[in-house]
Amino acid sequence: MKTKILTALRQAKDYVSGQELCDSLGVSRTAVWKNIKKLQEEGYVITAVQNKGYRLEESPDVITVDDVRSFMKPEDWPDLQLFYEDETDSTNTWAKQAAEQGVTGDAVFFADRQTAGKGRRGRVWESPSGESVYMTILLRPDLAPERASMLTLVKGLSVVEGCRDVLGLQGQIKWPNDMVLSGKKVCGILTEMSAQIDYINYVVIGTGINVNRKEFPGELKDKATSLSLELGHPVQRSMVIAGVLKAFRKNYQIFMETGDLTGLLDAYNSILVNKDREIQVLEPAHKYTGIARGINARGELIVEKTDGSICCVYAGEVSVRGLYGYV
Repeated sequence: MKTKILTALRQAKDYVSGQELCDSLGVSRTAVWKNIKKLQEEGYVITAVQNKGYRLEESPDVITVDDVRSFMKPEDWPDLQLFYEDETDSTNTWAKQAAEQGVTGDAVFFADRQTAGKGRRGRVWESPSGESVYMTILLRPDLAPERASMLTLVKGLSVVEGCRDVLGLQGQIKWPNDMVLSGKKVCGILTEMSAQIDYINYVVIGTGINVNRKEFPGELKDKATSLSLELGHPVQRSMVIAGVLKAFRKNYQIFMETGDLTGLLDAYNSILVNKDREIQVLEPAHKYTGIARGINARGELIVEKTDGSICCVYAGEVSVRGLYGYV
């Protein structure tokens, strides 16, 4: 009931009468009042005026299930399960454990803080409390295992589109999945799966988004930024989570229609920061330069080498950077 009341208050332009809440929820005025009090105790500033009703004046930056759901409509992702903890070791690890223990259907796991956040290639993702979004989506797609890596690009596109939809930010993607603003990294994505030779048991897609982080240490200072730094004001993390989830579900449905990125190519390539720019391709054995020409339906980066030949680069152990810096 708290979720429904919070949703009604968020959607209202002014006061919502107590009777209107009672009628829409099918409960008594006392029940509405008790839930309003609970929300106030959690930090929501709600004014109550006789003969007018209730109005939400200010929300705390919390990422509870109630708060995230209040930014979503039932049709945004029917039957999506939401799980929240104040602290976990890693949302990816948590999601995998839940999958092994029998959680079925689509689910998302998010936390205020991670004690052992995971980055690509075994790196640690710094995960302090109250600053960022740490979330993992659990899926069980009917898909060949070799196609699962493309979901990382689907998620990268969805982070950019979700932040654009709820915040108006015009982000871009550094191939394959980094959202960038002002040439700096905003998020990291790590996809892991459990699979048989020809069958996926489950996929987990973890995402860390710098939301309200104010500063970055050492070499990250010139390479990373946050949503709030770019906007100049704090951002509500639950709204970001909801926006990204809505965008991902839309893109995931498009992806599953063909099992590749055919239906998302135009959207992805239109925001690819590397496109038609000179880049360095860093492979384990050597590196070379070329012009990035966008991605193909498999999510590979099409690179035109200096000799005019074309090659398609698969993410794997390959990194791509701008010729003179990160992008």
